[in-house]
Amino acid sequence: MLTVPIRQLGEPERATVERILDQDPYAGAQIAERVAAHGLNWWRSDGRIYGYGPGRRVESLCWSGAHLVPVCATPAAVAAFADLLGADPRICSSIIGRADAVLDLWDRLGGHWGPARDVRPQQPLLVADREAPIAPDPAVRLVNAKEVDQLFPAAVAMYTEEVGVSPLLDDGGRGYKRRIAELVRGKRAYARFVGDRVIFKAELAIVTRRTTQVQGVWVDPEYRGRGLAAGAMAAVLSDALRRVAPTVSLYVNDYNAAARRVYARCGFVQQGSFATVLF
Repeated sequence: MLTVPIRQLGEPERATVERILDQDPYAGAQIAERVAAHGLNWWRSDGRIYGYGPGRRVESLCWSGAHLVPVCATPAAVAAFADLLGADPRICSSIIGRADAVLDLWDRLGGHWGPARDVRPQQPLLVADREAPIAPDPAVRLVNAKEVDQLFPAAVAMYTEEVGVSPLLDDGGRGYKRRIAELVRGKRAYARFVGDRVIFKAELAIVTRRTTQVQGVWVDPEYRGRGLAAGAMAAVLSDALRRVAPTVSLYVNDYNAAARRVYARCGFVQQGSFATVLF
């Protein structure tokens, strides 16, 4: 029996959901993008949105689907979400969001869902709302539709290095390649080429009216240590701010000192910490 008010939200509560997402546009970006695209009718998307709050007032959200994402989740809300979700088998591949809520959720759900493959407890959330103070690399540009085959090996290398498993395992990479092609079609994939070889790449994985979240940043190992990444990221930042959203955000593992130096050079400022639990 649940001890706190929690319920699945639908389209009639859309204004309430958008209000809460606006309170934390960075942690809520993944949900905000889906709400904008699909609304809140769960059968139209790949997840459900639950709300927590006294009476009819919702103050915290949790999206449960391919990922589990808490937003504005108080300790009481985390306990409620864990009570609800822990009663069923795990369906998500990760838990992502503000570190305090994610780690509290995992403390409560770990006994029900079994061990995680990896827990990343401190991932600085970085945000920029102006162009970098360094010159952008003019060779970094949007990838066009005819270059998906050249981009794909770099995307696989990045995913394998970052996540720890290959995206080719489940279906030979067909689903992952469709996602890469979708980002290219949406003018959300950037690269620097040397001939047909991608030596830098990054994508705007999430786009909302408040922010765009950069993911998949990668430099070919042969070109690392040459100062390539800072100018390349400055180019991504410049185009994204001009064309896509008023802020650019990302999160990075706290131990990745080299990446953090690059983002600092580009003017990104920390606005809290994320955590990720990977299954």
